[in-house]
Amino acid sequence: MVQLFGFEIKKSNEEKKEQAVVKTFIPAQTEDGAMEVATGGVYGTYLDLQGSIKNETQLVNKYREMSMQPEADMAIDQIVNEAIVIDDEIAVDLNLDNLEQPDVVKEKIREEFYHVLKLLDFKNRAYTIFRDWYIDGRIYFHLMIDEKNPRQGIKEVRKIDPRKIKKVRKKALELDPKTRVEIEKGYEEFYLYSPTGIESKNTSGTPGQNTTQIRIAKDSICYVPSGIVDIRNNMVLSYLHKALKPMNQLRMLEDAAVIYRLSRAPERRIFYIDVGNLPKAKAEQYLSEMMTKYKNKLVYNSETGEIRDDRRFMTMLEDFWLPRREGTKGTEIDTLPAGANLGEMDDVEYFKKNLYKSLNIPVSRMESDSAFNLGRPSEITRDELHFGKFITRLRNQFSGLFDQMLEMQLVLKGVINRRQWKKIREDIRYDFTSDNYFSEMKEAEILRERIALANDVDPFVGKYFSSEYIAKYIFRLTEEEIDRLKKEIKKEKNDPDAPESMTAQMMDMERETQQAQIASMEKKPPKDTSQPGVAKSPEEIKKDKEDG
Repeated sequence: MVQLFGFEIKKSNEEKKEQAVVKTFIPAQTEDGAMEVATGGVYGTYLDLQGSIKNETQLVNKYREMSMQPEADMAIDQIVNEAIVIDDEIAVDLNLDNLEQPDVVKEKIREEFYHVLKLLDFKNRAYTIFRDWYIDGRIYFHLMIDEKNPRQGIKEVRKIDPRKIKKVRKKALELDPKTRVEIEKGYEEFYLYSPTGIESKNTSGTPGQNTTQIRIAKDSICYVPSGIVDIRNNMVLSYLHKALKPMNQLRMLEDAAVIYRLSRAPERRIFYIDVGNLPKAKAEQYLSEMMTKYKNKLVYNSETGEIRDDRRFMTMLEDFWLPRREGTKGTEIDTLPAGANLGEMDDVEYFKKNLYKSLNIPVSRMESDSAFNLGRPSEITRDELHFGKFITRLRNQFSGLFDQMLEMQLVLKGVINRRQWKKIREDIRYDFTSDNYFSEMKEAEILRERIALANDVDPFVGKYFSSEYIAKYIFRLTEEEIDRLKKEIKKEKNDPDAPESMTAQMMDMERETQQAQIASMEKKPPKDTSQPGVAKSPEEIKKDKEDG
């Protein structure tokens, strides 16, 4: 077995000591489709779909062929465009609000996450990466580092064709001396890569007969499956898998409709030729002569310029010549009518809708005559709500790509170790940019109704209801959210930079300014109305003299 471009981060002695030794006879259930092999054994896995698909290579090829069909391509675009939204900002961002770590650690995690996005070129290739993962049902990336200086982290990532690589899990079993039951002691995971494609015949860790397989360490590959496996739990399926049958039915029905229209569209004539009492051979010869006499089928060859006579062939679109014996009607020419239901497409439309339903696409999105409605949430169909939840599930499964690459980057850089990553993993979220107007309207409508209900109940707070009851049963807040909001409200009241405190300060300043202006106006002496250069009246002069 050739080993190339692989690295492995082993557990420290402390991490090994912390792991509890638990014995079980139940194997771990996984959804990554890895080949499970035992030491020294040779096993093969295959999936038979209608006797045509035997391995994952053929399965991926089938998915890609299906994605080239116009109806499936439109449905896939609807899903990918809804899941990956790229405007002027990035398609996904890191949310560390629930992470209880110092700000320095949060800033370092956020910095490494943006580095991962840069390695993937996610701003420009997000649509392509998500589309490939959705169609194939799996995606592989090779993580490359500088082996001389691994502290620099991941240097480059390269996408691997899923038809050329396979995850392998080699079990280690031991026999319990007390119960005489085989106990799963552990397992070793690695990847097998073959430039010509992985064969399922040899998965025991030894090279194949007709190809060279390269063994790669688990930490060197970033593998994100779809999370859907077959009934035997040994092969990953794509989200397109349940649409294979509706797509095949739609294709066959469309082909049958085309054939029926070509064969039944023209009106054809039926010639009933009176052959009298002629013997069978003579009757056939006479009928053939009549056909040759009245039928002229000359074909012009545009390449050679020749005129060819093809009257010896009869197609479904030509006339019919039938002999008629003496004693019945004579020679007669009748017309065979064309198909009467050539314009009926209800059956084709039925299978098209069935295809969209199998892909979880609301049928209203595929109808060209239906306008995009931005009405109230009460007008939103149930299919749109289900579609929004389906997109959320896809995003959560696809986020495994960021989890694996971010974990490897943080461990290599020495920010955290793997034991710490397992503890903080649940507190890290990825916020995808969304333009699902229906989800936003639904959330806004729910909040609006809750606020209206709280206003109606407000007069009874302190008499029949408590503030705690309003928060729990009307606004549906958890105890953690209630405590957090109380702290935030208290902090905003004491924080001078908070919006409410700043507004109060500005109002106080404005009030003080108005009071100062009023006070200054009250203390100011009366204004002299006399103007220089203007002659005074005798009454004013007399009054000035009396005043001294």
